[in-house]
Amino acid sequence: MDALISLPSPHTFHLSPFPSRPPHPLLSLHFHHHHHRSIKTHHHIFSPTKPTRLNAQLSSSPATTTTDLPGDEALAGDEKFNWFAHWYPLAPVCDLDKRAPNAKTVMGLDVVIWWDRQEGWGQVFDDRCPHRLAPLSEGRVDPWGRLQCVYHGWCFDGAGSCKYIPQAPPNGPPVHTFKKACAAVYPSVEQNKIVWFWPSTDPQYKDILMKERPPCIPELDDPSYTSTMGTRDVPYG
Repeated sequence: MDALISLPSPHTFHLSPFPSRPPHPLLSLHFHHHHHRSIKTHHHIFSPTKPTRLNAQLSSSPATTTTDLPGDEALAGDEKFNWFAHWYPLAPVCDLDKRAPNAKTVMGLDVVIWWDRQEGWGQVFDDRCPHRLAPLSEGRVDPWGRLQCVYHGWCFDGAGSCKYIPQAPPNGPPVHTFKKACAAVYPSVEQNKIVWFWPSTDPQYKDILMKERPPCIPELDDPSYTSTMGTRDVPYG
C-alpha cells in the first residue's frame, strides 16, 4: 500500500495522443560538390494538430488503386513489340577512338563503329567482313579513310562498298564492285553527342532517318548546360 501511495498523481503526467517528434524524422540532404563537409541535415517536423496536405490527400484516396502502364493497349492482342524497328544509343562520341574501329554488342548484334572522315560521322557496320567473316573491328582505318579488314585487307567506304581488294589482279574483272563484296551497313546518326543505330540492315530501312529520328534531348546540345556521359555494359538474355 505504501508503494502505491508513493506513486505520483496521474495529473502530473502530460500525455499526448501524438508523439512530439516522429520516431523517424524526415531527412533531406543538400549536397555541395565542392566540399565534403558541406552536407547539411534538416529534420522536418509536422504538427499533429494540423493535418498536412499529403495526409489529407491520402485519406481521401481509395485504399487500392490500379494504374495502367502507357502502351499496354498497343501490346494487347496479337500485336508484338518489334525490338529491331527502333533507334538505339550505341556509344557516346567522346568514348570512341576515331583512329580505329570500335567493337560493340547491342541486342545480340556484333557491330563495329568507325569514323568516316568523308562524311564526318561514325558509321555502323556488321562486325563481319563479307569475305571470310573476320571481325572488321580488328582491322584499321587506312590512310584514305576506309575501313580495312585485318585478314585479307579488303577496304570499304562509308556506304559499305568494297573499294579495294589487294589480291585482285589489276587487269582482271572488278570483283570489288560485286554486291556480295559489300559490307552490311546499319542506319546510323549522331545526335545529342551519341551515335545511334537502327538494328536492321534490311534495305527497306536504308532511309529510315528521313521518316523517324531518335529521341532528342535539346538540353544536351545547349551550351548553357553541362552534361557528363557515361555507359555501362549490362548483359541480358
